[in-house]
Amino acid sequence: MSLIDALGQQHVAAPQARIVSLVPSITELLCDLGLAGRIVGRTGFCIHPAETVQAIPKIGGTKDVNLDKIRQLAPTHLVVNIDENEKPTVNALAEFVPHIVVTHPNKPYDNVALARLMGGIFCAEAQAEAWCAAFEQEYAELRAAQGDAQATRPQTMLYCIWQDPWMSVSRDTYIANMLAEIGWQVPDLGEVRYPRFAWTPELLAGIDGVLLSSEPYRFTEAHCDALERQIGKPVLLVDGEMMSWYGSRSLQGLRYLRQLAQR
Repeated sequence: MSLIDALGQQHVAAPQARIVSLVPSITELLCDLGLAGRIVGRTGFCIHPAETVQAIPKIGGTKDVNLDKIRQLAPTHLVVNIDENEKPTVNALAEFVPHIVVTHPNKPYDNVALARLMGGIFCAEAQAEAWCAAFEQEYAELRAAQGDAQATRPQTMLYCIWQDPWMSVSRDTYIANMLAEIGWQVPDLGEVRYPRFAWTPELLAGIDGVLLSSEPYRFTEAHCDALERQIGKPVLLVDGEMMSWYGSRSLQGLRYLRQLAQR
């Protein structure tokens, strides 16, 4: 199997790999593929699976990593993501980490290739194929559940990830492509992947409702109630992990989408 990452870099199987993961959702996937024992470092945001990751040393955040700590851990492989990790940081780590595995899943079905890439590089092919089979089943069930129901659901939903300033997601993001699976789209706010916006009359006229994400900003039901009174549009709190975490959590994410479509 060809092991090519998001930058087109070819990788080979590494049965003795020492892995540092700077991507919380991929840390979880690696653990679920039985690779926790090969992860020598993870970010403080790598919180799943909770009992397993407690034993793995923290090396900072997704963007503010501790280079000296990572150097001392002597990893052979660094797993990063184009959206979550900054290029200057990755370049600095590339000076002493031999292999940089770059990921960029942008649609739900990209999780199949992601699992196979991780399984192939780190010699967990059987576990990866079992995971992919489970994903394929969930994905087929999501597609089958759509049918004629799409015509009755809101079509344009503003997905909010932050306030002060208010920020949303562009149509070229994993979150937007998750919503597209149930026939919802986000408004066109330009080419910036995570744009700032204002509650203008023009914006409100072009949306059917608002989704407030539980992460990275901790929106709550109280925020939903206040905003709904302010803008006069339906506002729904959604689980940010279910909508934005690829890898292992995407299985639950597909089930969550089916439930969201029924609200």
